[in-house]
Amino acid sequence: MAQSAFDSLVANQKSALDTLFRFSNISLNTTEKIAQHHLSAARNALDAQLEHHQSALAAKGLNQLLSLGTSFAKPQIEQGASYYRGLYDIHASAQDDYIKLFEHGHEELNQSISSLLDWYSQSSGNSDLAVAAVKSAISAANSATVRAVDSVQSAPRRKAA
Repeated sequence: MAQSAFDSLVANQKSALDTLFRFSNISLNTTEKIAQHHLSAARNALDAQLEHHQSALAAKGLNQLLSLGTSFAKPQIEQGASYYRGLYDIHASAQDDYIKLFEHGHEELNQSISSLLDWYSQSSGNSDLAVAAVKSAISAANSATVRAVDSVQSAPRRKAA
C-alpha cells in the first residue's frame, strides 16, 4: 500500500510539473507572438511614414500636398484598428489555451479524487453513503466551476461583438 501511495505521489508531481511546463510554454509563446506583432506594426508604421513623406516631397502644389493629409489618415486608422484586432486575437488564443490547460488539470484532479474515494469505499465497508454524498458535492462543484469558466470565457467575446 505504501508503494502505491508513493507511486501516486510521484505521478501527481509529474503531472504538476507537466502542467507548469505547459503553462510556461503558453506564456512564452504568447509573449513571442505579441513581440512579433509589435515589431510588425512598428515596421508597417515606419513604412507608411516613409511613403507619406516621399509623397509629400513629390507634391507639385499646395492643393496636392493638402490632399495627401486626408489620404494618409484613413490607412493609419485602419492600421491602428488592425493592430488592436491582432492583439485581441493573440490574447483570446492564449486565454483559450489557458482554459484548456485548466480544464485538463481539473479533469485529472476529479479522476484522482474519484479513485481515492473508490479506494476508501472499498477499504471501509460502511462508507458508501458518505462517499456518494462527497461525489454528489463534487459533481455540484464541478457544474458550478464549468458555468464560471464558461462565463469568464464568453464575457470578452460578448464585449467585442
